[in-house]
Amino acid sequence: MNLFSVNTTAWREEDFVLVTTLTMEDIVEVINPLVNAERDGYEPYTNHDLLNALKKRYPNSIIYFYDNPNRIVI
Repeated sequence: MNLFSVNTTAWREEDFVLVTTLTMEDIVEVINPLVNAERDGYEPYTNHDLLNALKKRYPNSIIYFYDNPNRIVI
């Protein structure tokens, strides 16, 4: 399993975490075109749209998505 913190915007509150069997390359290959399309003024996306695109492309992979993970401050 791999753990990734995914940042697609300048806004930290829009970051999300993936725990998955996918590789960084797999994730970037799917997410990058969607992010670039929005940056170019085309269709906007949500983090859940990105998750759904990953699940559609890799239906047999394990993908856990956290957009608001629990945080421990000591």
